[in-house]
Amino acid sequence: MNQMVLALILFTIMYVLLLIFSEKRWIIALAAAAVFLAVGILPIGNAAGAINWNVLMMLAGTMATVELFIQSKMPARMAEGLLKITPNVKWAIVALSLFSGLISAFVDNVATVLMVAPVGLAVAKKIKANPIPVIIAIAVSSNLQGAATLVGDTTSILLGNYAAMGFNDFFWFHGKLGICFAVEAGALMTVPVLLWLFRKEKAKVHGEVTTQVHDYLPTVLLFGTIIMLIVASQFPGKPELTNGIICCGMAVIGIIYEVIRQKGNKDVAVSVIKSIDFKTLLLLAGLFMVIEGMTEAGVIDAIANLFVKAGGGSVALMYVMIVGVSVLLSAFIDNIPYVATMLPVVTGISALLGIEPYLFDFGLLIGATLGGNITPIGASANIAGIGILQKEGYKVTTKDFIRIGIPFTLVAAVTGALVIWLVWA
Repeated sequence: MNQMVLALILFTIMYVLLLIFSEKRWIIALAAAAVFLAVGILPIGNAAGAINWNVLMMLAGTMATVELFIQSKMPARMAEGLLKITPNVKWAIVALSLFSGLISAFVDNVATVLMVAPVGLAVAKKIKANPIPVIIAIAVSSNLQGAATLVGDTTSILLGNYAAMGFNDFFWFHGKLGICFAVEAGALMTVPVLLWLFRKEKAKVHGEVTTQVHDYLPTVLLFGTIIMLIVASQFPGKPELTNGIICCGMAVIGIIYEVIRQKGNKDVAVSVIKSIDFKTLLLLAGLFMVIEGMTEAGVIDAIANLFVKAGGGSVALMYVMIVGVSVLLSAFIDNIPYVATMLPVVTGISALLGIEPYLFDFGLLIGATLGGNITPIGASANIAGIGILQKEGYKVTTKDFIRIGIPFTLVAAVTGALVIWLVWA
């Protein structure tokens, strides 16, 4: 059998299994990579080189630092301070949503929801309001701004490494506004949507700052990570693993400090290490090898050619297709394997059309990140928010979710895509 056909069949089987058995994604991806190696699609000698170790190190280090940040209770204190200055429930929900988005630009989306949702839940209970739309608003806002910075989401890290983008490049890239401004423009346009959706919630909010923070080092480490990534962005010839070393180094400093601060209590180290999502890291490792095998077999080029034929050679039509398909698919499938697969595809499309890949790269990320907000299962942040509600005894229907998710997604996605087009087309 032709290697290209075999690689496509194996990839299709893997993707179907990823959709069916979402809890076993890491096993499926690694098994698929093993098959690619066994049948010779990916040479065994190329396996380690196919894995982007910088991405894995950045994710692991950031996850650990974020766990320390959560344990310090600083996010809860910040949220309470925000609520203290809001006049009513409507603006409190908007403020919590924007705060969720701001935190999510630097912290994993799920972790952000776990930090901010309890505050929203407490506010809703206090004024005897329905907490379901409140938590949904927090979740979709968290998912939106993950694409704003290099460390905001796994998909951003994937793009940053694939396109050789540093932290600063998400703000200013090749003399133009970066993707961050498109994401923030989309976020700002969701404010009127939220104000309209919660227009009837006019009860007063009496917020108080009650959470005490006794350990400020995790906050310093989190911001220190960002600052060091910014500094590293100034050196284009830096070693490949620089960003990963920065993220892991900060996490190690935080763990050692906490063990010393708690007089040798190693439980804190164990809890931080457990907070690292090793399954996602293994999933990515498997996907990296599979995609490298697909590239070597010529599948990526073939898919790119099909897209170009479907778009008739029109850059505008191709851009709309990439954004639209990404939004639609990400409403139902995990955007991590989707983005990992599509990055080389859109690069191939760009090469065939004779343009730089950044327009399509950014369109892909906008569509894939925001598409997850359409349905309850489209993003991990949504699932986390719904899980919190279910633990409290609330039943969340699909109708409850899409009432907020659809207008939120359409406004943010269209705005973000338009900004990218105007700047990069």
